[in-house]
Amino acid sequence: MAKKKAELPELSRAEYDILRVLWKGGEQTVREAHDQLQQTYGWAYTTTKTMMDRMVAKGLLRRDTFHGVFVYTPLISRPAGLARFIQFFADRVLETDPSAVVAMFAKSQAISQDEIHELEQLLHQQRQEVK
Repeated sequence: MAKKKAELPELSRAEYDILRVLWKGGEQTVREAHDQLQQTYGWAYTTTKTMMDRMVAKGLLRRDTFHGVFVYTPLISRPAGLARFIQFFADRVLETDPSAVVAMFAKSQAISQDEIHELEQLLHQQRQEVK
C-alpha cells in the first residue's frame, strides 16, 4: 500500500487530514470522508471531491469504482505521511534532528512499533538522499 517513491510526499494539512480519515477507516467514498471533515473545514462536498481527485493525480490516493460509486484508498502509508510532517516540524520549528521527534512517538501509544520502525527508516533514507 505504500507509495514506491524514494522521496517523502509533499502534503498540505488538508491532504494529511484526508489521508488520516482514510488510514483510520479504510477505503471510503467522498461522502464518507466529507462527513468526517465537515466540522473541521466546513467545505462544500464539491471541495472535498476536488481535493481527493487532486490527491489521486498526485499519487496519494487510488480511486476505484464500486457499484457505480467512487471509493478512495490511500497509496502512502501512515508512517510516510507522518515522516513528512515530522521532518518539517523538526527542521523548521524545532531546528533539531527528526529522530528526536520520533523518540516522542516511541513513548506514546499514538502509533505502533512497526510504524515507528518504518518512520525511522523513511527519515533515515530521506537524510541520505539529501547528503
